Amino acid sequence: QVQLVESGGGLVQPGGSLRLSCAASGIIFSIYRMGWYRQAPGKQRELVAAIASGGQTNYPDSVKGRFTISRDNAKNTVYLQMNSLKPEDTAVYSCNAYYSLTAIDYWGQGTQVTVSS
Repeated sequence: QVQLVESGGGLVQPGGSLRLSCAASGIIFSIYRMGWYRQAPGKQRELVAAIASGGQTNYPDSVKGRFTISRDNAKNTVYLQMNSLKPEDTAVYSCNAYYSLTAIDYWGQGTQVTVSS
């Protein structure tokens, strides 16, 4: 059974930082592309960071320079370090695991991030 379990969300003031973690089980973690997505109320889900099995990373302009994704294959865990947070970063953040050869992906349950003073 595949599980992706996110942690680390919460309430933070503008300009603050949070680190999200996503622990995976039931998959060969090292071969999956891992991604973090977010969805704010009334908006579409969007990719905020991705890291390929080889370590290449990808970010949209909205978070580039503020967010950093990393992975620890020994711990089957992917991280999202979020700095200089803005109110517009408020959303539910979800972890995704994607394997291109089978086009199968898995999702975590999501963790709420709220940026507010």
